[in-house]
Amino acid sequence: MNLIQAIVLAIIEGLTEFLPVSSTGHMIIGSSFMGIQSNAFVKVFTVSIQFGAILSVLVLYWKRFFQSFDFYIKLLVAFIPAVVFGLLLKKQIDALLENIVVVALALIAGGIIFLFIDRYFKRSAERESSIEQVSYLKALKIGSFQVIAMVPGVSRSAATILGGLTQGLSPVTAAEFSFFLAVPTMLAATAKSLYDHVKDHGSGFSSEEIQLLLVGNLVAFVVALLAIKIFISFLTRHGFKVFGYYRIAVGLIILLLWWSGYFDGVAVGDF
Repeated sequence: MNLIQAIVLAIIEGLTEFLPVSSTGHMIIGSSFMGIQSNAFVKVFTVSIQFGAILSVLVLYWKRFFQSFDFYIKLLVAFIPAVVFGLLLKKQIDALLENIVVVALALIAGGIIFLFIDRYFKRSAERESSIEQVSYLKALKIGSFQVIAMVPGVSRSAATILGGLTQGLSPVTAAEFSFFLAVPTMLAATAKSLYDHVKDHGSGFSSEEIQLLLVGNLVAFVVALLAIKIFISFLTRHGFKVFGYYRIAVGLIILLLWWSGYFDGVAVGDF
Protein backbone atom coordinates (compact mmCIF):
# COMPACT_ATOMS: atom_id res chain seq x y z
CA MET A 1 0.00 0.00 0.00
CA ASN A 2 1.45 3.36 -1.02
CA LEU A 3 0.74 6.86 0.30
CA ILE A 4 -1.96 7.69 -2.28
CA GLN A 5 -3.82 4.45 -1.54
CA ALA A 6 -3.59 5.14 2.19
CA ILE A 7 -5.07 8.61 1.70
CA VAL A 8 -7.94 7.26 -0.40
CA LEU A 9 -8.78 4.61 2.22
CA ALA A 10 -8.65 7.27 4.94
CA ILE A 11 -11.06 9.46 2.95
CA ILE A 12 -13.42 6.49 2.61
CA GLU A 13 -13.17 5.83 6.35
CA GLY A 14 -13.80 9.46 7.26
CA LEU A 15 -16.78 9.73 4.92
CA THR A 16 -18.51 6.48 5.82
CA GLU A 17 -17.72 5.66 9.46
CA PHE A 18 -20.44 7.84 10.96
CA LEU A 19 -22.95 7.56 8.14
CA PRO A 20 -25.42 4.65 8.12
CA VAL A 21 -23.88 3.15 4.97
CA SER A 22 -21.26 0.61 6.20
CA SER A 23 -17.61 1.58 6.07
CA THR A 24 -16.77 -2.12 5.58
CA GLY A 25 -18.62 -2.30 2.27
CA HIS A 26 -16.90 0.82 1.00
CA MET A 27 -13.48 -0.39 2.15
CA ILE A 28 -14.01 -3.59 0.16
CA ILE A 29 -14.84 -1.72 -3.03
CA GLY A 30 -12.10 0.88 -2.57
CA SER A 31 -9.37 -1.62 -1.70
CA SER A 32 -10.33 -3.93 -4.54
CA PHE A 33 -10.43 -1.19 -7.18
CA MET A 34 -6.99 0.03 -6.09
CA GLY A 35 -5.61 -3.51 -6.12
CA ILE A 36 -4.30 -3.30 -2.57
CA GLN A 37 -2.74 -6.59 -1.55
CA SER A 38 -3.78 -7.75 1.89
CA ASN A 39 -1.11 -8.10 4.56
CA ALA A 40 -0.79 -7.63 8.31
CA PHE A 41 -0.15 -3.90 8.04
CA VAL A 42 -3.08 -3.24 5.69
CA LYS A 43 -5.40 -4.97 8.14
CA VAL A 44 -4.18 -2.95 11.11
CA PHE A 45 -4.22 0.27 9.03
CA THR A 46 -7.89 -0.05 8.07
CA VAL A 47 -8.81 -0.47 11.74
CA SER A 48 -6.43 2.02 13.36
CA ILE A 49 -7.40 4.97 11.14
CA GLN A 50 -10.68 4.87 13.02
CA PHE A 51 -8.77 6.72 15.74
CA GLY A 52 -8.70 9.80 13.51
CA ALA A 53 -12.47 9.56 13.12
CA ILE A 54 -12.83 9.27 16.90
CA LEU A 55 -10.93 12.51 17.37
CA SER A 56 -13.39 14.32 15.11
CA VAL A 57 -16.23 13.44 17.51
CA LEU A 58 -14.21 14.63 20.50
CA VAL A 59 -13.39 17.92 18.77
CA LEU A 60 -16.92 18.64 17.53
CA TYR A 61 -18.65 17.64 20.77
CA TRP A 62 -15.95 18.31 23.36
CA LYS A 63 -18.32 20.22 25.63
CA ARG A 64 -20.60 17.19 25.91
CA PHE A 65 -17.73 15.15 27.31
CA PHE A 66 -17.35 17.59 30.21
CA GLN A 67 -20.99 18.03 31.16
CA SER A 68 -21.49 15.22 33.65
CA PHE A 69 -20.15 11.90 34.88
CA ASP A 70 -23.58 10.43 34.13
CA PHE A 71 -22.81 10.87 30.41
CA TYR A 72 -19.88 8.45 30.68
CA ILE A 73 -21.91 5.91 32.65
CA LYS A 74 -24.53 5.83 29.90
CA LEU A 75 -21.85 5.29 27.24
CA LEU A 76 -20.32 2.49 29.33
CA VAL A 77 -23.71 0.81 29.78
CA ALA A 78 -24.36 1.04 26.03
CA PHE A 79 -20.87 -0.30 25.28
CA ILE A 80 -21.24 -3.46 27.41
CA PRO A 81 -23.35 -5.57 24.97
CA ALA A 82 -20.77 -5.20 22.17
CA VAL A 83 -17.96 -6.31 24.49
CA VAL A 84 -19.84 -9.33 25.84
CA PHE A 85 -21.19 -10.61 22.53
CA GLY A 86 -17.98 -9.73 20.72
CA LEU A 87 -16.10 -12.13 22.99
CA LEU A 88 -18.79 -14.83 22.93
CA LEU A 89 -19.36 -14.78 19.16
CA LYS A 90 -15.84 -14.10 17.93
CA LYS A 91 -15.61 -17.29 15.82
CA GLN A 92 -19.00 -16.74 14.22
CA ILE A 93 -18.15 -13.09 13.46
CA ASP A 94 -14.82 -14.08 11.90
CA ALA A 95 -16.67 -16.59 9.72
CA LEU A 96 -19.08 -13.91 8.49
CA LEU A 97 -16.15 -11.64 7.67
CA GLU A 98 -15.04 -14.18 5.10
CA ASN A 99 -18.31 -13.98 3.16
CA ILE A 100 -18.61 -10.99 0.86
CA VAL A 101 -22.21 -11.89 -0.04
CA VAL A 102 -23.18 -11.33 3.60
CA VAL A 103 -21.90 -7.76 3.35
CA ALA A 104 -23.91 -7.08 0.19
CA LEU A 105 -27.12 -8.61 1.54
CA ALA A 106 -26.77 -6.74 4.85
CA LEU A 107 -26.35 -3.48 2.95
CA ILE A 108 -29.46 -4.14 0.87
CA ALA A 109 -31.56 -5.29 3.83
CA GLY A 110 -30.55 -2.25 5.86
CA GLY A 111 -31.26 -0.04 2.86
CA ILE A 112 -34.80 -1.33 2.59
CA ILE A 113 -35.35 -0.56 6.29
CA PHE A 114 -34.03 2.97 5.84
CA LEU A 115 -36.46 3.59 2.98
CA PHE A 116 -39.34 3.37 5.45
CA ILE A 117 -37.69 4.50 8.67
CA ASP A 118 -38.81 8.14 8.41
CA ARG A 119 -42.43 7.11 7.96
CA TYR A 120 -42.35 4.58 10.82
CA PHE A 121 -40.56 6.83 13.30
CA LYS A 122 -42.46 10.01 12.60
CA ARG A 123 -40.84 13.18 13.85
CA SER A 124 -42.52 14.34 16.99
CA ALA A 125 -41.96 16.93 19.67
CA GLU A 126 -42.40 14.12 22.18
CA ARG A 127 -39.24 12.33 20.98
CA GLU A 128 -36.29 12.86 23.30
CA SER A 129 -33.99 15.57 21.98
CA SER A 130 -31.04 15.30 24.37
CA ILE A 131 -28.73 12.58 25.68
CA GLU A 132 -29.53 13.67 29.23
CA GLN A 133 -33.07 12.33 28.78
CA VAL A 134 -31.80 8.84 27.93
CA SER A 135 -32.16 6.42 30.84
CA TYR A 136 -29.63 3.70 31.65
CA LEU A 137 -32.06 1.05 30.43
CA LYS A 138 -32.54 2.83 27.13
CA ALA A 139 -28.78 3.23 26.77
CA LEU A 140 -28.41 -0.54 27.27
CA LYS A 141 -31.07 -1.26 24.65
CA ILE A 142 -29.44 1.11 22.15
CA GLY A 143 -26.09 -0.56 22.81
CA SER A 144 -27.68 -3.94 22.14
CA PHE A 145 -28.37 -2.83 18.58
CA GLN A 146 -24.63 -2.36 18.16
CA VAL A 147 -24.32 -6.15 18.45
CA ILE A 148 -26.25 -6.46 15.17
CA ALA A 149 -23.53 -4.36 13.53
CA MET A 150 -21.07 -7.21 14.12
CA VAL A 151 -22.56 -8.66 10.95
CA PRO A 152 -20.39 -7.01 8.26
CA GLY A 153 -22.34 -4.64 6.07
CA VAL A 154 -24.96 -3.75 8.68
CA SER A 155 -23.08 -0.58 9.73
CA ARG A 156 -22.43 0.29 13.36
CA SER A 157 -23.86 3.76 12.83
CA ALA A 158 -27.02 2.46 11.15
CA ALA A 159 -27.66 -0.08 13.91
CA THR A 160 -27.21 2.35 16.79
CA ILE A 161 -29.23 5.09 15.09
CA LEU A 162 -32.06 2.61 14.59
CA GLY A 163 -31.69 1.58 18.22
CA GLY A 164 -31.98 5.19 19.32
CA LEU A 165 -35.10 5.72 17.24
CA THR A 166 -36.76 2.66 18.75
CA GLN A 167 -36.10 4.13 22.20
CA GLY A 168 -37.85 7.41 21.42
CA LEU A 169 -34.88 9.59 20.48
CA SER A 170 -35.21 12.20 17.79
CA PRO A 171 -33.27 11.46 14.56
CA VAL A 172 -30.53 13.98 15.37
CA THR A 173 -30.19 12.82 18.98
CA ALA A 174 -30.06 9.19 17.84
CA ALA A 175 -27.29 10.09 15.39
CA GLU A 176 -25.35 12.00 18.04
CA PHE A 177 -25.64 9.16 20.54
CA SER A 178 -24.27 6.90 17.80
CA PHE A 179 -21.29 9.25 17.42
CA PHE A 180 -20.60 9.24 21.15
CA LEU A 181 -20.91 5.46 21.44
CA ALA A 182 -18.41 5.12 18.61
CA VAL A 183 -15.67 6.61 20.81
CA PRO A 184 -15.24 3.70 23.28
CA THR A 185 -16.16 1.12 20.64
CA MET A 186 -13.69 2.26 18.01
CA LEU A 187 -11.01 3.11 20.56
CA ALA A 188 -11.18 -0.46 21.88
CA ALA A 189 -11.04 -1.90 18.34
CA THR A 190 -8.06 0.28 17.44
CA ALA A 191 -6.15 -0.56 20.62
CA LYS A 192 -6.77 -4.29 20.16
CA SER A 193 -5.68 -4.17 16.52
CA LEU A 194 -2.41 -2.41 17.35
CA TYR A 195 -1.76 -4.72 20.31
CA ASP A 196 -2.40 -7.86 18.24
CA HIS A 197 -0.11 -6.62 15.47
CA VAL A 198 2.82 -5.99 17.82
CA LYS A 199 2.15 -9.23 19.69
CA ASP A 200 1.92 -11.41 16.57
CA HIS A 201 4.88 -9.89 14.74
CA GLY A 202 7.20 -9.25 17.64
CA SER A 203 8.03 -5.72 16.52
CA GLY A 204 6.49 -2.34 15.97
CA PHE A 205 6.14 -0.49 12.68
CA SER A 206 8.67 0.70 10.14
CA SER A 207 9.17 4.43 9.58
CA GLU A 208 7.20 4.17 6.32
CA GLU A 209 4.32 2.40 8.06
CA ILE A 210 4.28 5.00 10.84
CA GLN A 211 4.07 7.71 8.18
CA LEU A 212 1.11 5.99 6.53
CA LEU A 213 -0.65 5.61 9.90
CA LEU A 214 -0.12 9.28 10.77
CA VAL A 215 -1.29 10.53 7.38
CA GLY A 216 -4.24 8.11 7.36
CA ASN A 217 -5.44 9.25 10.79
CA LEU A 218 -5.03 12.91 9.91
CA VAL A 219 -7.02 12.56 6.69
CA ALA A 220 -9.72 10.47 8.39
CA PHE A 221 -9.97 13.12 11.12
CA VAL A 222 -10.46 16.05 8.72
CA VAL A 223 -12.89 14.20 6.45
CA ALA A 224 -14.92 12.86 9.39
CA LEU A 225 -15.27 16.39 10.76
CA LEU A 226 -16.91 17.49 7.53
CA ALA A 227 -18.96 14.30 7.15
CA ILE A 228 -20.52 14.62 10.61
CA LYS A 229 -21.46 18.27 10.10
CA ILE A 230 -22.96 17.59 6.68
CA PHE A 231 -24.78 14.46 7.90
CA ILE A 232 -26.52 16.26 10.78
CA SER A 233 -27.56 19.13 8.50
CA PHE A 234 -28.79 16.75 5.80
CA LEU A 235 -30.62 14.55 8.32
CA THR A 236 -32.50 17.52 9.74
CA ARG A 237 -33.77 18.49 6.30
CA HIS A 238 -34.20 15.24 4.39
CA GLY A 239 -34.30 12.26 6.76
CA PHE A 240 -32.89 8.78 6.10
CA LYS A 241 -34.49 7.68 2.82
CA VAL A 242 -31.59 8.67 0.57
CA PHE A 243 -29.26 6.49 2.64
CA GLY A 244 -31.61 3.60 2.00
CA TYR A 245 -31.33 3.99 -1.76
CA TYR A 246 -27.58 4.43 -1.49
CA ARG A 247 -27.11 1.27 0.61
CA ILE A 248 -29.15 -0.78 -1.85
CA ALA A 249 -27.08 0.55 -4.76
CA VAL A 250 -23.76 -0.28 -3.05
CA GLY A 251 -25.02 -3.73 -2.09
CA LEU A 252 -26.07 -4.46 -5.67
CA ILE A 253 -22.69 -3.25 -6.97
CA ILE A 254 -20.89 -5.65 -4.63
CA LEU A 255 -23.15 -8.53 -5.71
CA LEU A 256 -22.53 -7.77 -9.39
CA LEU A 257 -18.78 -7.63 -8.83
CA TRP A 258 -18.90 -10.89 -6.88
CA TRP A 259 -21.03 -12.57 -9.57
CA SER A 260 -18.56 -11.44 -12.24
CA GLY A 261 -15.70 -13.02 -10.29
CA TYR A 262 -14.06 -9.71 -9.43
CA PHE A 263 -13.58 -10.70 -5.78
CA ASP A 264 -12.25 -14.20 -6.44
CA GLY A 265 -9.70 -15.04 -3.79
CA VAL A 266 -10.56 -11.94 -1.75
CA ALA A 267 -11.91 -12.24 1.80
CA VAL A 268 -13.80 -9.43 3.47
CA GLY A 269 -11.66 -9.97 6.53
CA ASP A 270 -8.64 -8.90 4.48
CA PHE A 271 -9.84 -5.35 4.77
